[in-house]
Amino acid sequence: MDNLKLTYFDFDGGRAEPARLALHIGGIPFEDNRFAPADFAEVRKATPLDQVPTLQVNDVVVTQGNAITRYAGKLAGLYPEDALQALFCDEVMSALEDVNVKIGATFGLKGDDLKKARDALASETLPRYLRWLQHQLESRGGAYLADNRLTIADLKALIVLRWLSSGKLDHIPADLIATVAPKLTGYMDRIANTPAIAQYYEKRAGA
Repeated sequence: MDNLKLTYFDFDGGRAEPARLALHIGGIPFEDNRFAPADFAEVRKATPLDQVPTLQVNDVVVTQGNAITRYAGKLAGLYPEDALQALFCDEVMSALEDVNVKIGATFGLKGDDLKKARDALASETLPRYLRWLQHQLESRGGAYLADNRLTIADLKALIVLRWLSSGKLDHIPADLIATVAPKLTGYMDRIANTPAIAQYYEKRAGA
């Protein structure tokens, strides 16, 4: 078996979290290399594109969060084998990454500039993505986003939806999801209560 080392910030969430979950669910051994945000300037010097996450597979270092998550999903049996279902999975993953990028673009803004940018996200952009995601969920049976089973699309959705509803993003209402796409709230809770996922976070809380 390949030796895997996943490098990302030392917090639960973000672009590496779906891969962490997938590897945990699949029982795939890996080194969970976490670092403090203050150490990022030094860590990034050793990364291919000055960013994380990275995944080292034996002696090869790979970048790009979605690619890493997809690889982890394949190892863990959480990525569809059917080409169309894989397309549905990738579509959701890419849309959710759009959300990450659009929110990320507001980091570094302050005061009125931050409020204006976040208000625009909360009133226009995020509702559009959230309603779309709710529609995808409903059109595929209401339980999962692809393949009628848990996939990495659900793992990424869980992480992004939790972030949006955390109350930690200034000027993004914590009840935004409940307001504009309420069915995603129950979906998020149900995915979080998947035994392997709940077990992972219980273990993390006790670490």
